[in-house]
Amino acid sequence: MKPVRTLAEALRAGVVVLDGGLSNQLEAQGCDLSDALWSARLLADGPEQIEAAHAAYVRAGARVLITSSYQAGFEGFARRGVDRDAAAGLMARSVELARAAADRVADEVWVAASVGPYGAVLADGSEYRGRYGLTVRELEAFHRPRIEALVAAAPDVLALETVPDVTEAEALLRAVEGCGVPVWLSYTVEGGRTRAGQDLAEAFAVAAGAGEVMAVGVNCCDPAEAGEAVELAAAVTGRPVVVYPNSGERWDARARGWRGDLAFDPAAAVAWAASGARLVGGCCRVGPHTITALTSALAGIPGAGGGLRGA
Repeated sequence: MKPVRTLAEALRAGVVVLDGGLSNQLEAQGCDLSDALWSARLLADGPEQIEAAHAAYVRAGARVLITSSYQAGFEGFARRGVDRDAAAGLMARSVELARAAADRVADEVWVAASVGPYGAVLADGSEYRGRYGLTVRELEAFHRPRIEALVAAAPDVLALETVPDVTEAEALLRAVEGCGVPVWLSYTVEGGRTRAGQDLAEAFAVAAGAGEVMAVGVNCCDPAEAGEAVELAAAVTGRPVVVYPNSGERWDARARGWRGDLAFDPAAAVAWAASGARLVGGCCRVGPHTITALTSALAGIPGAGGGLRGA
């Protein structure tokens, strides 16, 4: 059941808490994600695990669930022998599973259909580099069919997330024109610039005039980058800001393991909210325990949190 209010209406009332990293919760549940499709593989092989992971975040206080479609694409499913109709059905299932988890646990939860970057579907880490050598038109042609498949499942919002460069942002914004569903656009950043090394103010400006865009910001970045990025996104676009950084640990591709210390401080989210953040959560390695702490930290801000069923 869709919430009575739209997410845009909720953002006008205050801060809304997002979920955390879906993959780390699935791994905590014992799922093997060592596949090019990553969590999207479970849309076919373990949908109950995805629903359980979503439910864990709702119980933790999240009021927006991001679907398991980040790495889902027709090309990736085709490599597994899944035809286009079946692939579209699996993408729709990602929305349905999030909606089912929300309906079981809480009164008002929104579903954000994840649209990951082109590099995520390649599954080679290039989403953290960008500059794929493709034109805006070519990237638009890649993204449009998967966006159409997700829109058909009636999510509350599309999450155009972990975008590494301006070229892909432009392509995504073209692909969602007239889709009838609001979107947020969030870049992955490093050193105060996009992962492709572009000026972040210029990157945010791409979304400033796009009618479908309800929020702009950053995700899948070091939490130390979040504060300045929130201020800049608010100043450049005048839109609500979305922010959901990683835990602070870094993925070592050679050793295939996480390195470093946890650096996500839920208390910092209060300053993010004061600077214009209205959608606040976590990305890689941020689990339900941290989302609970984040919800508590934001409890005094209008709109944050929300009641569990039976609470």
